[in-house]
Amino acid sequence: MATLLLLRHGRTTANADGGLAGRQPVELDDTGRAQATAVGGRLRAVPLAAVATSPLIRCRQTLELALPEAAPVVEEGLIECGYGAWEGRPLEKLAKEPLWPVVQQHPSAAVFPQGEAMAAMAARAVSAVRTWDARITAEHGPEAVWLACSHGDVIKAIVADALGVHLDLFQRIVADPASVTAIRYTPLRPFLLRLNDTGGDLAGLVPPPRKRRRRATKAAGVADSDAPVGGGAGAGR
Repeated sequence: MATLLLLRHGRTTANADGGLAGRQPVELDDTGRAQATAVGGRLRAVPLAAVATSPLIRCRQTLELALPEAAPVVEEGLIECGYGAWEGRPLEKLAKEPLWPVVQQHPSAAVFPQGEAMAAMAARAVSAVRTWDARITAEHGPEAVWLACSHGDVIKAIVADALGVHLDLFQRIVADPASVTAIRYTPLRPFLLRLNDTGGDLAGLVPPPRKRRRRATKAAGVADSDAPVGGGAGAGR
């Protein structure tokens, strides 16, 4: 199967001010623009078969700076969680709301007033990336790498699914602005290759050619979906 790179948008004015942007049209601040430009230098080491994005402007701005030659396809399933009446409010005030402990400790039960359930957000985001991944694999082959630009909670929910952990544990996962997270889906299980990477070399995420990979796995007596006992030789081997 193809390799998915999840890119969180760069820092926004709302992030800097301690507010919850939600689906409001907040834009990148100066730091966020610098982050987007920097991550672009790393992403250009990876041949991308496709680029998908949340429809919100902060994601589109991030890709315009990071990958100006790309032609991102808007994917509604990648949009930020609908925080409803919470949107635009300071996090320090939201922390006093009765729903806050639920969001922190039992997010699978959290439904935002006039907004979306976190479980619904997770389900549509996971469905979107898995559908895209299957299509990219079918069209470009299992060595393909593609990118999806989205939001913190959305990325955390996708990672939780890849790890096979309950959504109630997803608050243990971190996805910083302009970070890259990499997941490779296989017929048996997903593999989390990178998490919250804000500075590493991404070239090693490109899978080796299929023939070379088959020879290596055949020699080791393992299948693509098998986890290497002892940790293996690392990505790209």
